[in-house]
Amino acid sequence: MLTSLVRFSIRFRGVVISLACLLAGYGIYTLYQSKLDVFPEFAPTSAVIQTQAPGLSSEQVEVLVTQPIENALGGTLGLKTMKSKSLQGLSVVSMTFGSNVDIYRARQLAVERLSAVAGGLPRGVKTPALLPLTSSTSVAMEIGITSSTRSQMALRNTADWTLRPQLLGVPGVADVIVFGGDVQQFQIQVDPQKLVHYGLSMQDVLSAAQRSTGVRGAGFLENPNQRIVMNTEGQVVTPEQLAQVVVTFKNGVGIHLGDVASVRIAPAAAVGAASIDGKAGVMLIIESQYGADTMTVTESVEKALKGLKPVLAADQIVLHPDIFRPANFTVAAIGHLRTALLLGGVLVIAVLFLFLLNVRTAFISATAIPLSLLTAVIVLHYLGVSLNTMTLGGLAIALGEVVDDAIVDVENIFRRLRENQALVQPLPSARVVLNASIEVRSAVVYATFIVALVFLPVFTLSGVAGKLFAPLGIAYILAILASLGVALTLTPALAFVLLTKKSLETDEPRLVKWLKARYGTVLSGVEHRSRLIIWVIAVLCIGALAAVPFLGGSFIPELKEGHYIVHMAAAPGTSLPESMRIGQAITLALGKIPGVRLVAQRAGRASDVVDPTGVNISEFGVDLKPMSGREQGQTLINIRNAMARFPGLTTSVNTFLTERIDETISGYTAPVIVNVFGNNLDILDSKAQEITRILNQVPGAIGVSVQAPPGTPQLVVRMRQNQLTRYGFAPVEVLEAVQVAYEGVNVAQVYEGNRIYDVTVLLAPVNRQSPAEVGLLPLRNRQGVTVPLKQLADIYQSTGRYQIQHSGGQRLQTVTSSVTGRAVSDFVKEAQTRINKEVVLPDGTYVVFAGEAQAQAQSQRDLLVDSLVAGIGIVLLLFMALHGMRSLLLVLANLPFALVGGVVTVLVTGSSLTLGSLIGFVTLFGITLRNSIMLISHYEHLVNQEGMVWGPEAAARGASERLMPILMTALVTGLGLLPLALYSGEPGNEIEGPMAIVILGGLITSTVLNLLILPTLALHFGRFKKETDETGYLDHFKHEHQLTGDE
Repeated sequence: MLTSLVRFSIRFRGVVISLACLLAGYGIYTLYQSKLDVFPEFAPTSAVIQTQAPGLSSEQVEVLVTQPIENALGGTLGLKTMKSKSLQGLSVVSMTFGSNVDIYRARQLAVERLSAVAGGLPRGVKTPALLPLTSSTSVAMEIGITSSTRSQMALRNTADWTLRPQLLGVPGVADVIVFGGDVQQFQIQVDPQKLVHYGLSMQDVLSAAQRSTGVRGAGFLENPNQRIVMNTEGQVVTPEQLAQVVVTFKNGVGIHLGDVASVRIAPAAAVGAASIDGKAGVMLIIESQYGADTMTVTESVEKALKGLKPVLAADQIVLHPDIFRPANFTVAAIGHLRTALLLGGVLVIAVLFLFLLNVRTAFISATAIPLSLLTAVIVLHYLGVSLNTMTLGGLAIALGEVVDDAIVDVENIFRRLRENQALVQPLPSARVVLNASIEVRSAVVYATFIVALVFLPVFTLSGVAGKLFAPLGIAYILAILASLGVALTLTPALAFVLLTKKSLETDEPRLVKWLKARYGTVLSGVEHRSRLIIWVIAVLCIGALAAVPFLGGSFIPELKEGHYIVHMAAAPGTSLPESMRIGQAITLALGKIPGVRLVAQRAGRASDVVDPTGVNISEFGVDLKPMSGREQGQTLINIRNAMARFPGLTTSVNTFLTERIDETISGYTAPVIVNVFGNNLDILDSKAQEITRILNQVPGAIGVSVQAPPGTPQLVVRMRQNQLTRYGFAPVEVLEAVQVAYEGVNVAQVYEGNRIYDVTVLLAPVNRQSPAEVGLLPLRNRQGVTVPLKQLADIYQSTGRYQIQHSGGQRLQTVTSSVTGRAVSDFVKEAQTRINKEVVLPDGTYVVFAGEAQAQAQSQRDLLVDSLVAGIGIVLLLFMALHGMRSLLLVLANLPFALVGGVVTVLVTGSSLTLGSLIGFVTLFGITLRNSIMLISHYEHLVNQEGMVWGPEAAARGASERLMPILMTALVTGLGLLPLALYSGEPGNEIEGPMAIVILGGLITSTVLNLLILPTLALHFGRFKKETDETGYLDHFKHEHQLTGDE
């Protein structure tokens, strides 16, 4: 089949070249149509259900809301894990499904099960809601607004009713979350003393407020000629109108809401706040839809914001459009990878010309680069895979290799044409081109498929690792297979067109002749000292293998996104104003760091809830000016040093994407997770504190924190049943009165154009500040007797928990930590040893580590197991390609020496063994096998096809003839990767850079072994004999290779 394909390409060369040009043109068109993103979708299929339960404590939310929802959702088809958080007034349940479950089907199943539980939840608890489906990276942009003249309430109204609706209409936007500002309410702030004075209860005020305003449909009138729609208007639109609503009549005189309460427009109770460069404002987090193109969404949002700027400017509102713009990293990352591709391509072409000293041969070889890469882009586009740092990284790594097939082919064709030209009776050029192509083609095909098979373990990686690295593997394999197609079709066609019409120089280029002469001398010297050299190599290989377990590892390297997220947790119970005051000082300190462009703070959570955190927790977005990866690393150190100057706070610093990956892996934004499971919350808290102390003592620990620390101040109101009976109160009556007084109850809504404001009944702010005031709350029974709350209940201060966590329906406490200055895997090993030794766990309590180190260990196990399976297939292909066990072993002998180079480069550069580095080793082994096959298969060709007797002369000749192809393929592969390796710390190169470093180091050692040691090993241990052909198959094979005339 290969012979027929090559013959067709030579005979119909015009058609082949035309099709190649069309393919290249379509590839360029597809390149500009492809989606751009920083990473592929890496999050698993999931659904998040949140339920608001106003007024309930975290303990009540756990029992009354979270557990019923967990029970309903448990057993959902395809469910893999289920975690939950129960907070004051909020339940959040997160479901993760298997990778083979359709994401839309999974969400539909969750909705069906939720419908069964919603009716059984306590009164006042809102209907469970499924959060919008977003992309893996989630955030498309963060923007903000501030003003020197407008109030925080006006800013919030602008955000809620002008910005948010417009931005939700932008294609690709899934949700817009509003942080900070004052949410406007019509508040009826009841004065308890006036209630007593007028002999009214809180329920009387509540009933009147519920009847105070509303909108109702009134139907229509109909007569024989027309139908008239009735439009009733009965709502109040101002606080003054609301204050005139009658509560009751006493002695014929109406008592109004304004008589017992202060009716005004006031801010709702804040659950979060925001500031931008220290100035109070409102932030909007714009989330992108699942599968949306980050760049397109960003550009569309910015276009919408441009149209809104005049509106904001008219209201004297300042727009901050780039608090966080993830697209900046996408642009920088793809730009650096594009530069690496272009620079690598230039270096590859330069090497081709340097060694071949022939513009035509260099051109033929170089055509494989754009055509192979563009073919891969076309296939990726039709597979629905975006162009991101992983797919572009796969193409960049394949850059030097896609030209290898063409180099081997062109070099052999060029050499055979030159030899044919020197003959007395030259053969037809077409036959020479065909025979020269087929001579090396079998080995190249096997080598290419072996490289593809080597990458099989990358496709079978599970979890986040598989979703991240599989696109890289797909892009790499597509480019390699496309290069094989180019070498089988376009290369012979171009060779016939460009190399057969003009006379060729009979002599080799001077550089080639000089290299071959020196190579022969060195090869002879190696042969004379072969025993010593082989022993040295064996020792080096053993040393490299022994060093592998001691290489520190991390899941992914530190990303240089130009934006850092600083987490700050104050003591439980810290108020929102105090968190913002502390944040002002931190903002000032961070803003003084060189290179910091902007600092934005978010404390607590958004009103519509996305991140379930308390008001004692803040997140600072630190956006940097444009700078190199090295400068970003120094800025990170400066940020950590600045945060260390604030005692009493728990802080951590990370990049956005790293946090998203960590959060996807473990549910937390830290690389090291220690989960303590059990039923007794007090024991869990105690053991978590012990683990926190131990982790703080492990070198490299930073930002160690308990995720749900106890100690949140609480005021307990415990009903006394005997007193309730004595005064004639039902327990629910008292509970509802307390809820109205301190939580507030929304009783109606006021409509103002497209804006909707709640009408809320609660106590006046002055009565909601002191715990002592709670016992004075007046309650009126059915007999009209007013009794203070303290006579009906025990009221005392206590401590509780802001948050209670579940995993798989079981309670847990979690300790998280970041790591600096050492590998995460080493840190976890030491931490596990210390915790197992020092922490005594009671029955029913156990510790489970999670996070980045566990994900890396799982990926390493996947790679190892799947590599063993792939190895069996590789051995079978090698046996088919080389026709002998000795030849197979000779090829495999090069792999350990490739490992030596990879390990040495990791050690010399001080790198850790990331998952990218491990995949670099996989790639390296494929390249090494490819080059070894080319040499050993050529030895077989010399013996079988050219009739040489195996011995020193055949070994020397085969090595000399394969010197240039092997040297060129190694050089172009290495130089193609050189830009990635040199700029491995720059944005976009963080993952592929370590891969390139490993491949470069291993390529050097494996090429040395391939050129200097493998011929010696082959001479001593190889057994190459001429194959017998009793069936006449070889004669038929030779006939099949022939073309007559210069077709």
